Amino acid sequence: MARLSRRDLMVAAAGTLIPAQAFATDPVIPETTLAARKNAPVVPKKVNRLYNLTAQGVKEPNDMQFAPNGQLWILDQVDPNHVATIDPITGQVLANVVTECIHGSGITYGDGAWFLTSTKVLSGNPSTLKVDPKTGKTLKKWETPGWGIYGVYTQRAPKPGDLPLASGGHGVKWSGNGQYWMAVPASGKIFLMNAEEGTVARSIPAPTVRTHGLALDGDHIWCVGADEAEIYKLQNSNGAIVAKIVLDKANDPSIHGLDIKDGVLWYCDANKGWVCNLI
Repeated sequence: MARLSRRDLMVAAAGTLIPAQAFATDPVIPETTLAARKNAPVVPKKVNRLYNLTAQGVKEPNDMQFAPNGQLWILDQVDPNHVATIDPITGQVLANVVTECIHGSGITYGDGAWFLTSTKVLSGNPSTLKVDPKTGKTLKKWETPGWGIYGVYTQRAPKPGDLPLASGGHGVKWSGNGQYWMAVPASGKIFLMNAEEGTVARSIPAPTVRTHGLALDGDHIWCVGADEAEIYKLQNSNGAIVAKIVLDKANDPSIHGLDIKDGVLWYCDANKGWVCNLI
């Protein structure tokens, strides 16, 4: 009998065959990156709780994207995922569109379509979806690069009926010129993607393992470190950490999705349903 590698054992635990070329597991963040995180200048910000969406049926808001008309789209990760259109001032839910996304972690908008990261899938491998915002219909679908098992999931055995342990993309943000940025925790990278082809243009190193929401700010990317309750400001050329925002992990709402409007960062909390901004 052939000896199983650590990767094979994880595949067996997940109950699925994982192609080796796509699979990644538990990236190691370099010591230089850890030091850069620790020493990065802190941008002082206060969390401003705006409204809670759970009473309106948005139970686990996992990412957000401002629409061209100023409204706010919220991706609820409760399956099957729906995208809620929100009045950003009042928090009122104006519309809901059901999608084929499963445990979705990222939403962005470009060239007339939503791009959603289906962190889990019912069959196949974690995927990125191009979706019609009016109907929720999937227009195209691609396998997410660098998907795999990371963090606590490497030690977890799935129970009957559970979705596979393997995880795909998290935060996504449209960068223009037919491309978007996407954080994929298992890969240890943030990818610049060619939207219509689903191919990688280039990548930068992630600042932490459990990357989540992204927001684009000129030549920089704000990236959520969900485990640390911090947001890192990265140079989009090479991923260098130039600043960070530190939240109160014990008292502030958890941070998952992220976007920026008029220079103000907004975030959503998939644990308790909050939408907040940073002032």
